[in-house]
Amino acid sequence: MLLRQVIGNVFRRLRRERGITLRELAELAQVSVPYLSEIERGRKEPSSEILAAICRALGLELSDLLSEVQFDLTTAVRKTLPVRLQTAAIRVEDRGAQRIPSGPRAYSAPATAYTLVA
Repeated sequence: MLLRQVIGNVFRRLRRERGITLRELAELAQVSVPYLSEIERGRKEPSSEILAAICRALGLELSDLLSEVQFDLTTAVRKTLPVRLQTAAIRVEDRGAQRIPSGPRAYSAPATAYTLVA
């Protein structure tokens, strides 16, 4: 997921939560309706000035926007993590102590070595 998509999703969600139309927000932020729409759909990467203008129009601090974006990114990663783990079965086999070469001599490793088998 791209950062501009997450930012757009956050703006859209906050706008809807506040009951503001796209046109109203565009007027408050002094950006065009088509441009704001592109931002909300994650197709345009707004400058910091545009981000600040939209945040002001929503009554939001830039730090609040970034917190919302971070939360959404973290949530998105957590949602995909179990899916990735379920796609492959992993078995751990105990191989016991192994000889590990070290320079001209070799020694027996006291730690147990494991092998991941997919």
